[in-house]
Amino acid sequence: MSRTQQQRRAETIRNLIDATIESLCEKGYAATTVSEIVTRAGVSSGALFRHFPTRLDLVVAAAEEVRSRQFTEFRAGLSALGTDSIDHCLTLLRAACRAPINGAWYELLIAARSDPALRERLTPFTIQYHDQIAQLARTLPFAAAIPAHRLDTVIFSVVYLLDGEALAAVVHPDPEQDELRLTVIANLLRAEAANQEFISA
Repeated sequence: MSRTQQQRRAETIRNLIDATIESLCEKGYAATTVSEIVTRAGVSSGALFRHFPTRLDLVVAAAEEVRSRQFTEFRAGLSALGTDSIDHCLTLLRAACRAPINGAWYELLIAARSDPALRERLTPFTIQYHDQIAQLARTLPFAAAIPAHRLDTVIFSVVYLLDGEALAAVVHPDPEQDELRLTVIANLLRAEAANQEFISA
């Protein structure tokens, strides 16, 4: 059965986005050129620009796909084990930070530091991304014990810590410290929740 034009278009876009993510992960932002992307995707540069006006538009679309997949995986992880304890959530969050696909996101963040055009495009996207992380965090039972005005600070302190850990682990893996670190973070979160419960009592 022949594919429709809409199906071919969707497949081409998917291949371009997948190729961009793969290249960002494997070669970095600077080397993720139009030539590199279309070679990986198996399409022409003309096909790329028919769907994305600029390379930057495609890169932002790839960032959006990374965001979507990460949320899907995290929610699936919560459902798979049927628990959303602090320890389980931290394990899932670390897995998300260290997932190969997240390497694409890190590459974009690092490149945005010195690329004003990329930074301008990523800023509103990142604000939205972080808002979605905060919204998801608020649905977790342990979050109810932490005051709303402190919850975002607590959650993002953990996220930023595990992001930094993921980057450092590329050149300095330290599994023993990794496990101890998760224990420390979990204990801090429990102490935060217990302290607020004590204050409210």
